[in-house]
Amino acid sequence: MTDCLKVADKSEIHFGRVTELLPRLLPECRVVVITDANIDRRYHALLQRYEYIMIGTGETIKTLHTADTIYRRFIEMGIDRSCFVLGIGGGIVTDVAGFVASTYMRGLRFGFVSTTLLGQVDASVGGKNGVNIDGYKNMVGTFTQPQFVICDVEMLRTLPEREFRAGMAEIVKAGIIADRDLFETIEHSTLDSLRSDERLLDRIVMAAIKVKADIVDRDERESGERRKLNLGHTFAHAIEKCSSEMNHGEAVAVGTIIISRMAVKMGVLSSENADRIEHVFACLGFRTESPAEMKRLLKAISKDKKSVAGSINIVLPTDIGRCEVRKMHIDEIASYMTE
Repeated sequence: MTDCLKVADKSEIHFGRVTELLPRLLPECRVVVITDANIDRRYHALLQRYEYIMIGTGETIKTLHTADTIYRRFIEMGIDRSCFVLGIGGGIVTDVAGFVASTYMRGLRFGFVSTTLLGQVDASVGGKNGVNIDGYKNMVGTFTQPQFVICDVEMLRTLPEREFRAGMAEIVKAGIIADRDLFETIEHSTLDSLRSDERLLDRIVMAAIKVKADIVDRDERESGERRKLNLGHTFAHAIEKCSSEMNHGEAVAVGTIIISRMAVKMGVLSSENADRIEHVFACLGFRTESPAEMKRLLKAISKDKKSVAGSINIVLPTDIGRCEVRKMHIDEIASYMTE
């Protein structure tokens, strides 16, 4: 499969084998790769074709300190605006690589080879690149589109089950936002079948990316409709801030369940559909309750980067395949959480 989707007329998402696509997509210039030790261990033969810089692993390295280290390495290496930055890895690698490329010398061209399911369906697509500050997610960042993203589902075979499951949270989210058929496909599948059936995996990955690409086309800089992509993320980011027990996908699953329950209390989502949402996550093996108490989550939400004067845009599912954005004060959100 060698299909392609365009995002905001600036970026291309390519589906197929990285060994076939990368030589064709890279510009004829000096290429520097940003990656991590996990990718070096699994794909050293790919990396050794280029100059590369390795960063650490885990959310704690997605910081300005890491970016500063890369800037200094770029200066030592003589990297300039004629060069191309290629991020090869999961969402942390592509976030850091995209942020550094977007800000070094006021911007270098860059592209991604996304090696995780979470990265393919979310982090690498859409042009958001950022780093964390004191545990608060993506507090410093840019909107800059990669020249290309390569999604090779063959690379997902090496993912641990927990990491694969994390990516499924974002696919379920995409189905809830705008693709009932995608949601129902997952609803009638198992985690094992989704991992083992490459054609099925191809189909759901492309469907989830298409949901995101279509929304980004209409609202690249998140002034309106793109906010729908934050379904579940307000509470997910708070969970990640307040606890180290969950990775991003696991937090998104719980955050989506929490907001679905709230939507039922508000009268905008049927209890039947809220139950379906929770059931899908549970069947995929996700925990359905937050590891942190609600009082701590609400405090973290009040400091979210999207909070303005005590209010925040909350994404509410209204049906399977539909959602809406409402501006709500933190106190109003808290009232539904404590009823």
